[in-house]
Amino acid sequence: MAVSTAPAVLPDLTATEGRPFGIYIHVPFCATRCGYCDFNTYTPAELGGANPDGWLAAVRTELRLAAARLADPPAVQTVFVGGGTPSLLGAAGLTAVLEAVRDHFVLAPDAEVTTESNPESTSPAFFGGLRAAGFTRISLGMQSTAPHVLAALDRMHSPGRAIDAAREARAEGFEHVSIDLIYGTPGETDDDLLRSVDAALGAGVDHLSAYALIVEDGTALGRRVRRGEMSAPDDDVLAQRYELLDRRLADAGLDWYEVSNWSRPGGECRHNIGYWNGGEWWGAGPGAHGHVAATRWWNVKHPAAYAAALAADVLPVADFETLDADTVHLEDVMLRVRLRSGLPTAVLTEPERRRADTAIADGLLRAAGDRLVLTDRGRLLADGVVRSLLS
Repeated sequence: MAVSTAPAVLPDLTATEGRPFGIYIHVPFCATRCGYCDFNTYTPAELGGANPDGWLAAVRTELRLAAARLADPPAVQTVFVGGGTPSLLGAAGLTAVLEAVRDHFVLAPDAEVTTESNPESTSPAFFGGLRAAGFTRISLGMQSTAPHVLAALDRMHSPGRAIDAAREARAEGFEHVSIDLIYGTPGETDDDLLRSVDAALGAGVDHLSAYALIVEDGTALGRRVRRGEMSAPDDDVLAQRYELLDRRLADAGLDWYEVSNWSRPGGECRHNIGYWNGGEWWGAGPGAHGHVAATRWWNVKHPAAYAAALAADVLPVADFETLDADTVHLEDVMLRVRLRSGLPTAVLTEPERRRADTAIADGLLRAAGDRLVLTDRGRLLADGVVRSLLS
């Protein structure tokens, strides 16, 4: 894998025929910083003069330059607006973001258009405006309904607001509404988690993502754990919580389609499936990553530096790399084995197939036709399964 050292000027890019193509747009703004978060986000005090209006102008320019850099841009099958807190832009701001995409790219007739939203910055009018603009999917960050868990995570929304927001989105015509949970927070109980899952199900969502709490270096949570003010998540507890929520979701008709994601039939996030299945995308916004053919790149992180580059009509690429065959193979195995649709055995080398046979004998994988699928136990040890296949 060759990494560039010269100033990052992307080559002309040609999307690979037959692969899904999406656009990811990163909104870097947050009202406050959650204690566990290490994403590329900024509170008002950290913006250094950057603001949403300047960010939107820069995104418009990046999308124009992106369309020019891509040879024969393909139809966009998915758009995902993430962050940060995209809902801080309001319905009008997010409508302008989608209009900027449409100005420079052609959306497929059945394009999936998603935005993440913080429950506290949503309302029925917000969801109605998004639906009218052409958004098709809402992803709400809930994390938990337990007040003490939200406090440990430094989440600012009230315990019931995410559930109300999910119901409001459904009432405004959104068929696809997703809720994010975090499990394993110190102080959380089994009942806390199950009440959160049941609340989400009661709101009528058709998709749920659940992630084990990870203590990242450089976060407020990481500092509290390092000082001994809070215990680190326990691996055995995390496994138990995963099994609890998986059973509850399966009983309610939501099946796993990726290790950390469950949905009703048709509720899967197509944008994320594109990432896992080798799709291609343009990432716009500060710190956003893109991947087309063998080229992967990432933008400068700070919103002020991002806007300054685009004010000069230059793509704000911090660096890029050209993926070699070994890297592509490693990532293909690492991502596709996490999917319920499974890892095609044809992508494995002969030594890897022998190691897969061992994983089958150990009860971590099962053969499903010409594919390998994680067992229930294998899902708990998915990272280890990947390492065993590739070692």
